[in-house]
Amino acid sequence: MSRTATINLQQMLTPLSDNNRLRLFSGSSNIPLAQEIARYLGLELGPMIRKRFADGELYIQIQESIRGCDVYIIQPCSYPVNDHLMELLIIIDACRRASARQVTAVIPYYCYARADRKTAGRESITAKLVANLMTQAGANRIVGMDLHSAQIQGYFDIPFDHVYGSPVLLSYLASKQLPDLVVVSPDVGGVARARSFAKKLNDAPLAIIDKRRQAHNVAEVLNVIGDVKGKTAVLVDDMIDTAGTICEGAKLLREVGARQVYACATHAVFSPPAIERLSSGVLEEVIVTNTIPVLPENRFQQLTVLSVANLIGETIWRIHEDSSVSSMFR
Repeated sequence: MSRTATINLQQMLTPLSDNNRLRLFSGSSNIPLAQEIARYLGLELGPMIRKRFADGELYIQIQESIRGCDVYIIQPCSYPVNDHLMELLIIIDACRRASARQVTAVIPYYCYARADRKTAGRESITAKLVANLMTQAGANRIVGMDLHSAQIQGYFDIPFDHVYGSPVLLSYLASKQLPDLVVVSPDVGGVARARSFAKKLNDAPLAIIDKRRQAHNVAEVLNVIGDVKGKTAVLVDDMIDTAGTICEGAKLLREVGARQVYACATHAVFSPPAIERLSSGVLEEVIVTNTIPVLPENRFQQLTVLSVANLIGETIWRIHEDSSVSSMFR
């Protein structure tokens, strides 16, 4: 064997370094966010063929070798939810069959999370069903952001890293230096989230809106627990869907004397008629993140969209380096 041939063979047998083992792929739901994450990590998104057959079936093929690699698939399961969820499952399966060493699904927005328990007879617990689907598809680890309910982590028998969008929201709010701040939970279920938010805003006071939900996406606001008169109220929630809860809460806060009302949420679901409600002037500003892409036609004057790309990118790097993720939020 010639010397040149020997050198080439040695190069072929050289194991991949840990940095070369890190590969990023993106589903179709939020490619701009995935590209931002890739830039933060100094990587390129992996090449992939994505097409549909005439009957709507999805075809995925990874276009590079990922044998022995740690693969991270970025895919928020936003609208159309079923299409994006199925796409994620197919990409996970493709990576597993391509002999990836470890497959991590990075899901900035976890779908079907609102049905996390049975509240009536003969209901499905879809949050658990989705967990089963991802595990059976071949995911070794899940990264999620601001789950609707923290208990969803327990539905997985694989590691789950729960990332919070609050550092991005808190940093923005702190830069505004809002006077007489009071953090408001839009319902009793969100008190823990609002309390944590308030603690990180120099132990701001906390108020709660007593709400009773008559049906899905229909909320009846009753009263405010806490003092908001003459204060700047910040409503904090994990998501804004139809915006009924947020806007009715904002109206009530103004009725009981709040001077200004802001809304903060990680996930901008924005199902109709959310845009009409949010742009009605009842809120000074609506602050969300880009876990879900906000279409140009859904943007309005009071809307501010913050990026969580660096936060997710740092999370991916820490997982890859076996470093602490929780220390990012202390």
